Amino acid sequence: MGHPAEKPRRATYADLEAVPPNKVAELIRGVLHVFPRPAPRHARAASSLGIELGGPFDHGKNGPGGWWILDEPELHFPDPESPGDVEAVVPDIAGWRRQRMPELPDTPYFSLAPDWICEVLSPSTEQHDRKEKMPLYARAGVQHAWLVDPLQRTLEVFSLAPGRGFTPVATHRDAARVRAAPFQAIEIELAVLWAT
Repeated sequence: MGHPAEKPRRATYADLEAVPPNKVAELIRGVLHVFPRPAPRHARAASSLGIELGGPFDHGKNGPGGWWILDEPELHFPDPESPGDVEAVVPDIAGWRRQRMPELPDTPYFSLAPDWICEVLSPSTEQHDRKEKMPLYARAGVQHAWLVDPLQRTLEVFSLAPGRGFTPVATHRDAARVRAAPFQAIEIELAVLWAT
């Protein structure tokens, strides 16, 4: 008679730290996910969106201020399947209202869930972003999520619905000019996100 199937070993934060620096690594429910660094169109969309939001919302230039807008912050959340362990993810951009997080932490990661995250989709990460990370962000209490697809030239906007996870609010395309929660105080011209 064969041996019962052994449970695969859960990855740990030490496994994540051992990933080479030229890769992006995330730890979700004990599974280590490793991806190549973003391609140029992906990086361009993320950088451009950070510029669009950073002035008005982080620095208060021509906008309301009151936010921390950060590129690729490392987020740590408790692992619901293994008390004492963490899930570690890196959204492309995240934002915290300063009223919730008056000062940046001294740690190399954030344990307070952001108020907003943005993932820039690529063919190699889209399923991971949608199926793994979006539910994790909802569990953590992130209120707003954006998915940007630089190849399809779309911005999908989601809001957290209590008990239901993220619900779609709108999908914007191509060169649309949009006001999207939680940053509806300014209009964003999507054309600036797409490499031309």
